Amino acid sequence: MRIVKTLLVVAVSMFLSGCSFLGEVNESLDYVNEATTHIDTLNTFAEDAPQLVQEAISDTAAREELETQLVSLQQDIEEFINLNDVPSIAENIHQELVDKNELLLSEINKVLEDGQIAVEKLEESQLFQTVNEVTNLMNQLENLGQ
Repeated sequence: MRIVKTLLVVAVSMFLSGCSFLGEVNESLDYVNEATTHIDTLNTFAEDAPQLVQEAISDTAAREELETQLVSLQQDIEEFINLNDVPSIAENIHQELVDKNELLLSEINKVLEDGQIAVEKLEESQLFQTVNEVTNLMNQLENLGQ
């Protein structure tokens, strides 16, 4: 009877360990999906913004659209920076992403003055270069999912 109890305890322990492992895998996949969505948002902005910046110089509607996109990007970046459910396996890459996102946020804040965009500052900013640096972290992020 004692052997049966011992085997039962071992089996339950192994099951619980497996559940913990599966939970961490699910958390990692959720994080990878969130981070990938965030990086895709940055990529889309980086692809669309240069043309919009050129149009914003002379077109008020394009200027307003660019301002809207930058404010939306600000909110997205702040949400990503404030993520709490970062699995331990992703802590290092998340910190790199947070650092780059804080730099992006700083660049956006420089080009948005009192809620209005300063197009000339945007053209001179490091915003697009920083977005490219963030997107380069995508390979590391994708490796977490494997």
